[in-house]
Amino acid sequence: QVQPVESGGGLVQPGGSLRLSCSASGIIFSRVAMAWHRQAPGKQRELVARIFSAGSTWYADSVKGRFTISRDNARNTVYLQMNGLKPEDTAVYYCEYSSTYWGQGIQVTVSS
Repeated sequence: QVQPVESGGGLVQPGGSLRLSCSASGIIFSRVAMAWHRQAPGKQRELVARIFSAGSTWYADSVKGRFTISRDNARNTVYLQMNGLKPEDTAVYYCEYSSTYWGQGIQVTVSS
């Protein structure tokens, strides 16, 4: 399946953790940069983190030190480990690659 498929979202209390997963098949996964974006209600979609084919990473300032993006090329999967979650992290999170293929999005809600 060329379109990425996300999983792992849900409801978590402030300070908690979640791990998002995104799988994509039918591509040479190891050669593509993968990214996570998010869109909060009433706000524009923003890039959260990206991991390049060689393994280097980029993070938005708002998540640095709390989120970690990683990839498992053998499983065609990219992860977003989110720790120290804040209510402002509440959003629909999207997986993307090649600026063309987007997942359907998965809800993450941080609330007590």
